[in-house]
Amino acid sequence: MTARVYVFAQFKPKEGKEAELFEVLKALEPDALREEGCIQYRVTRQIDHPSATRNDFPIVFNEIWASADAWSAHGRRKQIQHFFDTQVASEDGLVADAKVTAYTDEGYDYDAPVF
Repeated sequence: MTARVYVFAQFKPKEGKEAELFEVLKALEPDALREEGCIQYRVTRQIDHPSATRNDFPIVFNEIWASADAWSAHGRRKQIQHFFDTQVASEDGLVADAKVTAYTDEGYDYDAPVF
């Protein structure tokens, strides 16, 4: 079984706050990249392209963690909690909405016995 966790943290900024939010999120990268178990932690912004459609969440963190425990430890860091408290939960924050989803590359019943 692989232990990696692939995370997409999507952010919908408040009106006129996209560039500012992108910079705030960019500032989280250096410390996260030094965390144990962090394989990739990159903030990206949506671009126009003929092969892509746009959505309401133009800023996305693309994260890869060595394990669910490593990702959980990241979420407990004061810097990350502070971001969610001040920018997502607070009325004064830059984020109108956020979605965080986690994925695996394992198939279903990966650990099932083979007969």
